[in-house]
Amino acid sequence: MSVKVIKGKKANVLRGECVACGACVNVCPVDAITIYKGITAQINYARCVGCSKCSVVCPAYAINMEMGR
Repeated sequence: MSVKVIKGKKANVLRGECVACGACVNVCPVDAITIYKGITAQINYARCVGCSKCSVVCPAYAINMEMGR
């Protein structure tokens, strides 16, 4: 699978906006996202490659791409 990497950018979850639906978990090609305690998505920044797929599929617009962590 080919993954486009956005150099220097990582996914960032807006915790108050996340509805923990799991759409981001299902689309992440590197398994960098989990649902924490059934409440919010949590990003493993060491694994995130910045492909932005999670941001695109989020129905709550709760994930944005920011410069590294």
